[in-house]
Parts: sequence; C-alpha cells; structure tokens
Amino acid sequence: MAEEVPLYYSIIAFLCTFGAIALAVFHIYRHLLNYTEPTYQRYIVRIIFMVPVYASMSFLSLVLPASSIYFNSIREVYEAWVIYNFLSLCLAWVGGPGAVVLSLSGRVLKPSCCLMTCCLPPIPLDGRFIRRCKQGCLQFVILKPILVAVTLILYAKGKYRDGNFSPNQAYLYLTIIYTISYTMALYALALFYVACRDLLQPFNPVPKFIIIKSVVFLTYWQGVLVFLAAKSGLIKNAEEAAQFQNFIICVEMLIAAVGHLFAFPYKEYAGANIGGSCGGLTGSLAHALKLNDLYHDTVHQFAPTYHDYVLYNHSEGDEGTRKYRSRTFVPTGHEMDAVRRNRLDEIQLSSRSSSGTSTPKNSTSAPDFAHPDTMKSSLLIDTSNSVPYDMSLIDMDLSSYPAKVPAAKESGIR
Repeated sequence: MAEEVPLYYSIIAFLCTFGAIALAVFHIYRHLLNYTEPTYQRYIVRIIFMVPVYASMSFLSLVLPASSIYFNSIREVYEAWVIYNFLSLCLAWVGGPGAVVLSLSGRVLKPSCCLMTCCLPPIPLDGRFIRRCKQGCLQFVILKPILVAVTLILYAKGKYRDGNFSPNQAYLYLTIIYTISYTMALYALALFYVACRDLLQPFNPVPKFIIIKSVVFLTYWQGVLVFLAAKSGLIKNAEEAAQFQNFIICVEMLIAAVGHLFAFPYKEYAGANIGGSCGGLTGSLAHALKLNDLYHDTVHQFAPTYHDYVLYNHSEGDEGTRKYRSRTFVPTGHEMDAVRRNRLDEIQLSSRSSSGTSTPKNSTSAPDFAHPDTMKSSLLIDTSNSVPYDMSLIDMDLSSYPAKVPAAKESGIR
C-alpha cells in the first residue's frame, strides 16, 4: 500500500503546478493569437504543452500514488513527442531536409571526442546523415508507446514495479531498453545541431536547445538516480522515491515555464502577418495539434523511396505544400559525389528566400561557410569543388504556372 504523501509536498506541488500551467497556457494563447508562422509555431506550441502535461501528470501521480503508473505513462509518451518536434522545428527553420542537404553539400563532420566520433571516419553531411538523424528521433517516438503498453500489461500481471531492479521484475529490462532508445534520440539531435549550428545561428537555438535538453534529459536521469538512491538505502523505499521525483518535477516545471517564455517568445511573431491565421484561435489550435505531419514523416523517413523529396514553401504552412511543389532528388551515399561537383550558390539563394521571412531575427543572412573564420569555429570541413551546378537534379512541376508571362513595364516597381 502506498504511503501517505506529506502535506507540505502536496501544497508546494499544487502551487508550482498551478503557476506552471497558468504561465504555459498564457504563452500558448499568445502564440495562437499571433499564429503568423504556422510551420514553425505548430512545433513551438507542442513543445510548450510539455509543461502542462508534465506538471499535471506529476501532481496527479503525487496525490494519487495508486494510479501513478498511468499518469507517468502519459508524461513519458509526451517526452518522446517533444524530442521529435524540436528536431522538426530545427529542420523547418533551415528550410527543410532538402535545403540542409544542398547547403551542406560536400562537407563532413570531423571526428570529435565530445561527440564520441573520434574513432570514426569523417561523417558526410548528405541525405543519409539527415535521414539517420530523423530516424534516431522517430524510433523513440514509435518505441515509447509500445514500451508503455508493455509496462501496463506487465504491471497488471504483477511483473512490473517502479524502482524495483530485481531480475524477476520487468523494470530493470524495460529501463535498459528505454535508456538505449532515449540516448539514441538525444544523440541524433545533438549531431544534427552540431552539423547545422551555423545554419541555425539566426534563430538563436542555444537557449532553446538547453531548455529542451534540461527538461527531457535531466528529468529522466533524475528519476533513475532517485530510484537508485532508494535501492542503495539513501531513500527509505521506492514509494518515497517516486513521491520525491513527482514533487521535484512539479517544482521544475514552474522553472521550465519561465524558461519557455524566453526561449520561445511569441513577440517574434506578433504583428508579422506573414502566413496569416489558420481560422482564428480554434483553427490555430487545431492546426498545432493535428498529427498528420508525424504520420507522413514517419512513412517517408522509413520508406525505400526516400530519394523523392518534397520541398515546400515554409512561410505558408501546409497550404504552401499545395501551392508550391517541387520534387528534388536528395542524394545519399555515393550519389552525393555528383552533387559535390556542383556549384550551389543559386540553389542556396532560392532556399533562403523561401524561409527568409520566418522571424525578425531571420533577416540576418545565412553564414558563409566559405569564410575561413566560420570554418575554424566549426567541426565542418568543406570538400566541395566549384563546378557549375547540374540543373538536371531539379524536377520542377510548372503545371500551375501560365504559359506566357507578360513583360514588365519599364516604370514598374523593381
């Protein structure tokens, strides 16, 4: 039988939970009112929702310990969802996977002890690298609900108890599987950030990356350490360890809510009126919560037809996909050699123009990788050659354009 929760735990946790949810709901509300960049803000809203989900589920687990496994399961599934959305947000900022491949064509990621790639050859930043980063995050999104379902089944059969590291209980084995999958997802996210750090610089990604990693990464290992403390006798038992873990998360979510206000400010999008709205507050919320992008992304990333890539106009959200469709060959492996011989100045200019109106900060031009100072401060190496770009790699669908374009007037605005 679960131990009674101390009264001061409940009072402090309630105040922190209420404050965290209030701040997060206000933050989400302001983003939805200024929903001028649906392609980016849909991911931002989902990330901010992490605070209400974490705080409410942790508080319910604290005050209703008998049902805590169900509340914790919801919290852990959303944890995987946050990692996926943050990587998708970073990709959207830089113009999509296809634009990243073209921008980083011919460059490799140098071996690094910090990235644990010191014993590996340089990693080519091609389509295969981007795909593996997305697969690394998506495998956790897919595996986590499966692990939760298995956990609930084993719990019903008496084979699972939180914090019980006995070989006869499933907690030990599920924790090992979960840790491997979780580490792969965060490692893929870290590799992507290092490779695209210069491209992401105009969007000030450092505080965003820190807040996501601290909430998702630290809360998980915090829970593991708390249960290990119970196993070693530093904490009375696993029930008391679970209470302490839920209490700490409630407090941490208040701090996270404040951090989100600074990491994902809605004022960057206020008054921009670039992408318009998605049908008011309700329409914007429905767009942010719609999961069609996860389905299509999962099918696409694990499909054998990965080479057929769709680049879309990010400034107009999903509608832009229907208006401006261009099919681009995204090279992987040995096919990347052909692209390395091509000049990418015109393609980079085109890809920047499609995402150049995202936020006020994005008005800064993309960094010049050819500049020696930029290359010195990065783990990237440029191995490309300056040869004219082969336009046969681009397959444009011009069916929606008029056959003839009227000549511009000499007195017209340039």
